[in-house]
Amino acid sequence: MMQQSIVLPLKGLRLEDIALVGGKCASLGEMITHLSELGIQVPNGFAITTNAYYAFIQQSGLEDFIKSEIKKIDFDNIESLRRSGLRIRQAISNTKFPYELSSEIIEAYEALSESYEQSYTDVAVRSSATAEDLPDASFAGQQETYLNVRGNASLIDAVRNCFASLFTDRAISYRENFHYDHFAIGLSVCVQKMVRSDLGSSGVAFSIDTETGFKDVVLINGSFGLGEMVVQGAVSPDEFISFKPLTKQGFPAIIEKKLGNKDKQMVYGNNADERVKIIQTDKSQQQKFCLNDEQIIQLSDWVCQIEDYYSQLKSHWCPVDVEWATDGLSGELFIVQARPETIHSNRDISTITAYAMEEQQPKKELLRGIAVGDKIATGKVNILYSLDKRITEGAVFQKGDILVTDMTDPDWEPIMKMAAAIITNKGGRTCHAAIVAREMGVPAIVGCGNVTEILSIGQEVTASCAEGDEGIVYEGVLNFSTREIDLKQLPEIKTAVKLNVASPSLAFKFAALPNKGVGLAREEFIINNYIKVHPLAILHHKALKDESLSSEITKIISGFVSEEQYFIQKLSFGIAKIAAAFYPNEVIVRFSDFKSNEYYNLLGGQYFEPKEENPMIGWRGASRYYSDKYKEAFGLECKAIANVRNHLGFKNVVVMIPFCRTPKELEKVYTVMKEYGLERGIDGLKVYLMAEIPSNIILAKEFAKNIDGFSIGSNDLTQLTLGLDRDSSLVADLYDERNEAVKMMISNLIDIAKASNVQVGICGQGPSDHPDFAQFLVEKGIDSVSVTPDALVKTIYAIHACENKIHV
Repeated sequence: MMQQSIVLPLKGLRLEDIALVGGKCASLGEMITHLSELGIQVPNGFAITTNAYYAFIQQSGLEDFIKSEIKKIDFDNIESLRRSGLRIRQAISNTKFPYELSSEIIEAYEALSESYEQSYTDVAVRSSATAEDLPDASFAGQQETYLNVRGNASLIDAVRNCFASLFTDRAISYRENFHYDHFAIGLSVCVQKMVRSDLGSSGVAFSIDTETGFKDVVLINGSFGLGEMVVQGAVSPDEFISFKPLTKQGFPAIIEKKLGNKDKQMVYGNNADERVKIIQTDKSQQQKFCLNDEQIIQLSDWVCQIEDYYSQLKSHWCPVDVEWATDGLSGELFIVQARPETIHSNRDISTITAYAMEEQQPKKELLRGIAVGDKIATGKVNILYSLDKRITEGAVFQKGDILVTDMTDPDWEPIMKMAAAIITNKGGRTCHAAIVAREMGVPAIVGCGNVTEILSIGQEVTASCAEGDEGIVYEGVLNFSTREIDLKQLPEIKTAVKLNVASPSLAFKFAALPNKGVGLAREEFIINNYIKVHPLAILHHKALKDESLSSEITKIISGFVSEEQYFIQKLSFGIAKIAAAFYPNEVIVRFSDFKSNEYYNLLGGQYFEPKEENPMIGWRGASRYYSDKYKEAFGLECKAIANVRNHLGFKNVVVMIPFCRTPKELEKVYTVMKEYGLERGIDGLKVYLMAEIPSNIILAKEFAKNIDGFSIGSNDLTQLTLGLDRDSSLVADLYDERNEAVKMMISNLIDIAKASNVQVGICGQGPSDHPDFAQFLVEKGIDSVSVTPDALVKTIYAIHACENKIHV
């Protein structure tokens, strides 16, 4: 009986009903039926089954016509695809809906309206294709959705248009590309009560990092108003990331909050002919996050529960992609769609292809945006403002061109697959276009702002998505390299190899590499690239009476309650992102070690930094932390670490003190740390000392009494042991960490650390650049070697050769 049904309520549907009601309806039914008891709210509705679609096609006599049109298509000719697709859609839209089908649909709609105590309730009418969420291809967004549909006639029109959307250009091309029979795929339609997110917010969420496939996070994108603006990429959304293992333990483990450019929003229209409209977002809303922390955690918790439920149901890990909405009237959160994530969950992570820009070449940066993927591509810019340009100006887009446009949507799929790279003014990394680009393996840089004004047609550029979560467009054709790394082939070693990680945006990518944690995470990179303001300027800019500076800082801290909270939270997010990537392995975070000339260059830094003749051996590291002139700025760092460990739950974070000249100075630093909420030994907090000054080795026994480990900074240690400036080309030939004096320093330190029962490691390029240096360290019994990710593979091979040679 169920197989013959035209309409079925969502409640009671299961995933195995996909052939009858499509992926969207089946998934919604599964959640309503089985996850509502967990508190997950899903709006009610009903499914118009594929029986209705097939009956409509057969009774209208359209099947033969559609098959004939598809046979005519030359899939290498975009104009041919567009002509036939348009004729098919027009034929479906102009066909009268059979009465026996429409009457049953209207009856179900009226019953739904009555359940909400309305005559004609507002509903979302969404296409639900039977191939939409198969594990080997993402059909998400290939068919249409109609929002704020009210009334019987409007509903039937929307259903018929959903049927027609099974034959959009992108859908026809997509099925052909994946070798799906066009008539083996049926279309169901989901009719679901609207959530009043036009008065609230909405967006998408993934139970996986969409760029790297990192499994332990929930990635949320959102904006004010109806969710189509985020899905279509019409706005650059807010972005939030939470860490699943700790949120499941009850910690509010939000590890990223980025304010998007939410300048527009979609709301309900004012009349029957205008179901929705796009308006400007109020300035006050643009400067606010669309979700508060409580909502972020609640949504993250729901996404985790949905992932866990589907994984159990399918007997394998099943990450999910959901759409969510908050109701502006009730303030409640709802899940309005869920589907399996189909890209990274099917990827082989044992082999990594690493893209890297060649360093020794001049580079002129033109603009930045959000990186989609991790590849690099070069080509000629081809600016398209609409798809119509393909026809009005001939077949202007050539395979290998760089597609530049305001924004792409899934309609552009046939042309996107011809592009070497895609660059857009608008969009976020979870919009449909980004998902399609990622699936096709085409690098994309989205949300650039004004790329169509900066670049010109025919201009040669290089688009790089291999340098973090920001994509960079460079002028000209630059050289880059690719390298295949088969992680299964790496040899086993006994010496612990850790990673030096500077950029939080690359942490999830590096987490896939074999490692024993992070031996060095520098705060300087986070402060310089994420915070961008001198910490004392953050605290005291208003007293400086510099209106330009205050205006810039006010703009930078948008979305945060105060200047101090901005610094603490942004630093927390950067540290937490690295800690999450390598959890539960230890992550050693080094307190800031800017020199005065480097701090001077931060926004507002000129007001607080002295002019030093030799900043390299001046006011840096520990000497700043207890200084009356800098102490409160160091306090912000301590508060950020305390927040990461105690509030967010990352107990794997430990700290390291750099450039600490004497044991007495160490005591002073500890006093200030305690004042700001950090104390060695409390809640398992470990403190490491950067061993980079000869006094650290000479007084190693004294230092060892009050620390948990040493980390050898071979760069500064070599400089200060040999008395040379490592930045000077005049003495560069003398710089060598294998110098006997340096090796004697390191040897003594390792011996003292072992005798004192504290850890000792090294963070530097030496072991990977010089196999004999690696052998020296392994022979001495060093506990760990920490290197940059690009040096990891050769370091492992170097250590393996050393261990075999000395039979460790």
